[in-house]
Amino acid sequence: MSNQIQWVNALSTNASLEKAIDEVVTKIQAKLTTQADIGIVFISSAFASDYPRLMPILLEKFPLPCVIGCGGGGIIGMKNDYQPKEVEGNPALSLTVASLPDVEITPFYVKTQDFPDLDSAPDEWWNMIGVSMEKQPNFILLSDSFSTKINELLEGLDFAYPGTIKVGGLASASTMGVGSGLFYFNGQESDRYFFSEGTVGVALNGNIMVESIVAQGCRPIGNIFQVTQGERNIIVEMTDNAGNTDNPLKLLRKLIADLSPEDQELAQYALFIGIARDEFKLQLKAGDFLIRNLVGVDPKYGAIAVGDRIRPGQRIRFHLRDAKASADDLETLLTNYCNDKSDSRSSVGALMFSCMGRGEGLYGKPNFDSQLFLDYVTDIPIAGFFCNGEIGQVGGNTFLHGYTSVFGIFSQP
Repeated sequence: MSNQIQWVNALSTNASLEKAIDEVVTKIQAKLTTQADIGIVFISSAFASDYPRLMPILLEKFPLPCVIGCGGGGIIGMKNDYQPKEVEGNPALSLTVASLPDVEITPFYVKTQDFPDLDSAPDEWWNMIGVSMEKQPNFILLSDSFSTKINELLEGLDFAYPGTIKVGGLASASTMGVGSGLFYFNGQESDRYFFSEGTVGVALNGNIMVESIVAQGCRPIGNIFQVTQGERNIIVEMTDNAGNTDNPLKLLRKLIADLSPEDQELAQYALFIGIARDEFKLQLKAGDFLIRNLVGVDPKYGAIAVGDRIRPGQRIRFHLRDAKASADDLETLLTNYCNDKSDSRSSVGALMFSCMGRGEGLYGKPNFDSQLFLDYVTDIPIAGFFCNGEIGQVGGNTFLHGYTSVFGIFSQP
């Protein structure tokens, strides 16, 4: 079919930038049978001193019409046609190239000073990005960790493009003191392809479907509570499912007392709070809670502080996080995705944005999340990087996450 999407990835672990680029370009050109429309590149922070050289060399060897990318403390790509590889802390270059017939690709590079005011009309955001809501675009976003007001950007994009998918991550480094890198080419000659601030991205619309899975790596404990009194990020009072109202610390202590000894120990250092994002959903399940840090407690008043805004009426549930919880959470979400997936569409590729706190350090073995993903969503290439924060949607809104793996799945409708 002339309008068939092609999505190809190649990974190199060569410590020479030139040789790594040669390797991925050769592999991709051997597989790609038509014209490329976009490139997505992830490069290890082990190459940080070479960041300014990456794009000129790549574009000379492989003249792509559009490229976005970033540096990462760990890089994800395909070891071969069937096996993914997560390279943590060592040199790696992952290049994904896609031919996207009948897909409109709108690349953009924005800085914080470019953002419209949050009370601006949607068309000011459309003008900044370069595409209107009528086209229902979905987004890949790669952002600097420090200079970009990423939450403001996500809130603005959700306002201007409601109901569309946004996935991505914050550029990272494997060692302290190494700057992050963003890479951008929109098809026009420029003297700058490398940036250390802002956000690069693409909006995709037309003959492509984008879906996301956000695996926050936690399992729920106890029952669901409802906040009855609170202000900003402080919960002062809440009610359990039996109608008992008390301060949250007292209710939490009662919950922990009923846990197994193993979970009681885990709760001492890996306790989180999940906030239900859908106020009207009756049966809440995995993926319906936005996981946030439990920032602190006030023993005098029994209040607890949460790493996000909270308001009376919201439902919350406490969660624990460990390797098993992360694995179980991802497997549950993948099972649900496969059960809900229509046979009429064909997945062509995936991007993975995983927290620096996951990977081999969490699971004790390599390639865990990427391999589990491909066990369920089979026969497609996956690429990505380990992030300083992951961008994905929960309950219809886009958030910056931590300890999370976000997957963007691209399909031909």
